[in-house]
Amino acid sequence: MDLPVVLFLLWGLLLDLLSGAVGGILYRVHEEQPPSTLIGSLAADQGLPDTGHLYKLEVGTPYLRVDGKTGDIFTTEIPIDRETLKDCRNKGKPCFLEFEVSVTDLIQNQSPRLVEGRIEVQDINDNTPQFPSPVLTLSVPENTHVGALFSISLATDKDTERNGVADYTLTAGPEAVALFGLQVAEDRGEKLPQLIVLGSLDRERKDSYDLTIKAVDGGNPPRYSSALLRVVIADANDNAPQFEKSSYEAEVAENSPVGHSVLQVKANDSDLGPNGEIEYTLHQAVDPVPKLLRIDRSSGIIYVKGPLDYEEINNLKFYVVARDKGPSPKSSKTYVSIDVTDQNDNAPAVEIRGIGLVTHSDGVANISEDMPVGTAVALVQVSDKDEGENAVVTCVVAGDVPFQLRPASDSSVDNKRKYFLQTTTPLDYERVRDYRVEIVAVDSGNPALSSTNSLKVQVTDTNDNSPIFSPTLFEVEFAEENQPGEKVVDVVASDADSGTNAELVYSIIADSSTRGLFEIDPNSGEIRARSPLDREHKERYEFRVNAADKGVPSHKGTATVVIKVLDRNDNDPKFMLSGYSFSVLENMSPLSPVGMVTVQDMDKGENAQVQLSVEPDVGKFVIQNGTGTILSSISFDREKESSYTFRLKAVDGGDPPKSSYVGVTINVLDENDNAPVVTKPSNSSFIRLSPMAAPDSVVEVVEAEDIDSGSNAELVYSIAGGNPHDLFYITPSNGEITLTKELTRKHNGLHRLVVKVSDRGKPSHHAIALVHIYVNETIANVSHVEALVGHSLYTPLDMDIAGDPDYGLAAQRSNIVYGSLAGVAGVVTVIVVVVFIRHRLQREAKSGYQAGKKETKDLYAPKQGPKSGKGRKGKKGKPPKSPKPLGEDEEVSLQKSLKFNLDGVNDSPRIHLPLTYPPGSPDLGRHYRSNSPLPSIQLQAQSPSASQKHQAVQELPAANTFVGTGGDDNSTGSDQYSDYSYKTTQPKYSTKTYK
Repeated sequence: MDLPVVLFLLWGLLLDLLSGAVGGILYRVHEEQPPSTLIGSLAADQGLPDTGHLYKLEVGTPYLRVDGKTGDIFTTEIPIDRETLKDCRNKGKPCFLEFEVSVTDLIQNQSPRLVEGRIEVQDINDNTPQFPSPVLTLSVPENTHVGALFSISLATDKDTERNGVADYTLTAGPEAVALFGLQVAEDRGEKLPQLIVLGSLDRERKDSYDLTIKAVDGGNPPRYSSALLRVVIADANDNAPQFEKSSYEAEVAENSPVGHSVLQVKANDSDLGPNGEIEYTLHQAVDPVPKLLRIDRSSGIIYVKGPLDYEEINNLKFYVVARDKGPSPKSSKTYVSIDVTDQNDNAPAVEIRGIGLVTHSDGVANISEDMPVGTAVALVQVSDKDEGENAVVTCVVAGDVPFQLRPASDSSVDNKRKYFLQTTTPLDYERVRDYRVEIVAVDSGNPALSSTNSLKVQVTDTNDNSPIFSPTLFEVEFAEENQPGEKVVDVVASDADSGTNAELVYSIIADSSTRGLFEIDPNSGEIRARSPLDREHKERYEFRVNAADKGVPSHKGTATVVIKVLDRNDNDPKFMLSGYSFSVLENMSPLSPVGMVTVQDMDKGENAQVQLSVEPDVGKFVIQNGTGTILSSISFDREKESSYTFRLKAVDGGDPPKSSYVGVTINVLDENDNAPVVTKPSNSSFIRLSPMAAPDSVVEVVEAEDIDSGSNAELVYSIAGGNPHDLFYITPSNGEITLTKELTRKHNGLHRLVVKVSDRGKPSHHAIALVHIYVNETIANVSHVEALVGHSLYTPLDMDIAGDPDYGLAAQRSNIVYGSLAGVAGVVTVIVVVVFIRHRLQREAKSGYQAGKKETKDLYAPKQGPKSGKGRKGKKGKPPKSPKPLGEDEEVSLQKSLKFNLDGVNDSPRIHLPLTYPPGSPDLGRHYRSNSPLPSIQLQAQSPSASQKHQAVQELPAANTFVGTGGDDNSTGSDQYSDYSYKTTQPKYSTKTYK
């Protein structure tokens, strides 16, 4: 063999051996290595060729290069930076750089081989921790409690965890060292710096502090960076704007131009920054105020916006709200009343002031709700500058309010009158908390002039009401699988009182079944679920909530909360078993139930409505929804198919639906619907048995089969007839026929054993087999034996065919003859006559068959040679015993069980026997011909059954005959058959009833 060929084969073998190794090449290198640093050598390290081959880097640029001859892998001018590699951004996992190198054989010019591998890029501490900004600003309110923590921006390090940020330190000046400290927490392996307040802060004393924070990594040597941490003491928004006046009143002449300034409201806020910036808005201004007036949001100046008409409105009443711009804005309001004056004359003037214990403040009078009826709220004085009738003033309380004017004195003059403003009905703070009492004064001029004034009466509260939930029963539907902290419902109670008497605190009155599942916001009444709910565990929760006011004494109110947990489709339908196996009898009618499955879905409603189906649906099975009953669409035949396997699919009605599967196996149990079939031997065959055969020798084996299964296919063999001498025994389990005793001369001839093959089914089925045994030293004339077998097929089964039927009768006749000869030995004449007669008989026998002459020998005995004439005396002897008939049912069963094996493919029903023989043949069978044809065997159509398609029926003659089988191609001694049949003769055998 040539050397290049040898090298080629060795190279191919080497590549095959290394195919598993080259795919797992792994090198390691630290990042940032200088150019041309050797990483590994494919040839030296992996045993690849180092000569005559070209190595080329396919994957790995621009970080790698490969020596084309040796396969050495080097770094390039572009350093490998672990932090910039795309696949190395996860700090917790190793970093790999993949490469591929092709190896080409330059000598053989073969296709290149691809070698794959990975390089683990190991981290070095080449990155410094970095803060997001060199100056970090942290705002801390001045009212922060000692021990409060404030998160500081984290420093980042691109290196791995070992070389990443390991610690933080804080450096503070003398003024801040006692006020601030640093606490470093750790969460999932990451360091978290937190500023801790150590002392009280005062923004007025110092509004900011500069500290230095340093981040240090875990490298060796470590790297670190610093940032300026500026702590700004923020002002607390603890002051609300305050109006210089609690209410404002102004007058504006009618017909004043648009843009005319009417009034300026002024509020002050002692806070700084946005907390001290104020903006003004109109509040509770009803028509026509928004159409006639506007306010500058910054200055608080109220301007005329629309035309003013004294006759239409002479007084404008509303509130102005001053609100700061802090993160949590605070506000206050003031009452504004603007009178529109008439430019033409004087209207009555109404003055309202306090009286007694009821003091007024900025036009507001406060009165407790428990004051009795008739309590004076104010003193009202009405005056008019006019004179005469124009000065006669009528003063009334306007509107539907529970106040009235009662003259305060009888000495009042017409142009100046005084009245008490007093209550007319009990006051109830919970029903009406304040009243605007307007006093109208009208002069008697023509036209009459009038004026008005008003007083705000505020009803002060007493804690005389309990909190009330509306409604008292909160029913809410809430979906399961909620997120912890998810809102369930808001329960709100109201308290008709005011102030602290109306401030409510909510709580849950929980029992053992709901404790820990729900929580309530004590201020808002919002109920939240603390953990996910599971409807399948519990679908209804009921508990009470309590609302208590802060009055003294405190009053409480309760309500009931009922939470109905709504179902989500979060459960798959579940079969009760992981697999189902059912057994059914064959031959069941279609649509019969074969099994039942149970499926459950823990959900509810449509989510729990399960539809069942068969997969694959080939039309053999259906399933009833609702009951889970599996029905067969076919009738089972175990012999065709013994088991069926399919899946059941359960789909619920959810959206999206959920489904599950279960395997089902249907095992078809056998019914004894098939009778045994004898396969060996054929009924028309025979076997020769030597008379010298030893006992216990095997004579024949009957073979049969049953296509059923189990005990229905277990066969039992027995000899039902034809064994009168008990010569033969058949093994019940395997059908083996053995000789039980030595054979004698009388046993020579044809024996027909009627073998019954039964199965163990209930009811049992059986078949009958005919086993023909010809006992003789040789078979001199096969045709003769076949004729005997053919005759046997038409002999009733209850008649025994067992050896030489004339043996006993011939012996008896011989004894008589010999006795007679001894008694009449002297009678020579008689002897001569006898000799003469025998001589005549022998001549007739040699001359052949004569028509109409009665046959003197039975077909079943072998040719024995000439006998003495005394045999004729047997006719005078005792006639053979009549056969014992079979029981009627058993005989019918045996006859029906015998099956025919017909010759030929044309289904000819006729039994064929040989008739023609070559000249000189010692065939004695031709002496037993009969002109009577065999009865024909016909196939008659019958209803098909589970065990057979057709049944062979013989047209029986009047004599008691049986249905037999024709010879088959395998019969021993078979020969060509004639078109004629044999006539049955009177049997000469003893009979026996088979059991």
